[in-house]
Amino acid sequence: MSNTLVLGAVAYAPKVVTIWEGFKEFFVRHGLPFDFILYSNYERQVEAQFRGEVHVAWNSPLAWLRAERMAKARGVSDQVRAIAMRDTDCDLTSVIVVRTGAGIHTLADLRGQRIGVGAIDSPQATLIPLQWLREQGLDPDTAMTVVRHDVLGGKHGDHVGGERDAARALIAGEVDAAVMIDGNHLQFTQEGTLPAGRTTVLARTPAFDHCNFTTSPGAPADLMARFETLVRAMSFDDPQVRPLLELEGLREWKDGRTSGYAWLDRAVDASGFYDAQGNITAHDYRY
Repeated sequence: MSNTLVLGAVAYAPKVVTIWEGFKEFFVRHGLPFDFILYSNYERQVEAQFRGEVHVAWNSPLAWLRAERMAKARGVSDQVRAIAMRDTDCDLTSVIVVRTGAGIHTLADLRGQRIGVGAIDSPQATLIPLQWLREQGLDPDTAMTVVRHDVLGGKHGDHVGGERDAARALIAGEVDAAVMIDGNHLQFTQEGTLPAGRTTVLARTPAFDHCNFTTSPGAPADLMARFETLVRAMSFDDPQVRPLLELEGLREWKDGRTSGYAWLDRAVDASGFYDAQGNITAHDYRY
């Protein structure tokens, strides 16, 4: 990789190419040789980080947890860090939505019901909400029937497909409750997937964080320092930068933090998604 900083990203939608081509132009214009490699899923991307294929990766929260576990198992935790995240990655929540007038008023009313979730690997629409229910005394494996909507496995829910399918299933009466991240709930309401007045938010999860830039083991310190400096220099007030930030869904880059992954960490353990070494142990996971 010589003196070129190479970033890994997952191609969850066509716009990903436009986003990272824009980043490439920005970094090169500011004197940092830069390129990127696109992966079809986050599992391949994290594994590539530990093979030395990329210096840094734009990781989902689930991918971060896998990288963190792999780093601990290999004794390189000091080299695998969450260095930056979007302002819009911080303090997110997911909601459990029910049909208005269906007689479900409390979490206890979900017992024996069908709950529609997103893909098996979605932190916001499956793993975190089910863990929250588990910690409220409602074990998803025994207290209710979980109906998964597996769309684009390996993308870790970085799309609205599974959540939109869960919302449609709710309106169609195929499930009694549906789970989605708060932002998608708003979008589904605005676009009519969830018609006005037909649904009610039953509950909201505690706050959690989403994506981050994760450094790879052995990444050259000088390249990473230059990368971090330039990322933080991206200003929403710069007319050349603003369209790029808008496309990536942020106004400002924040310092990376890992405190917002506690709920997901417990969910991964409880569901058996990864083991302590970062090996994939989830059943029926296809990517």
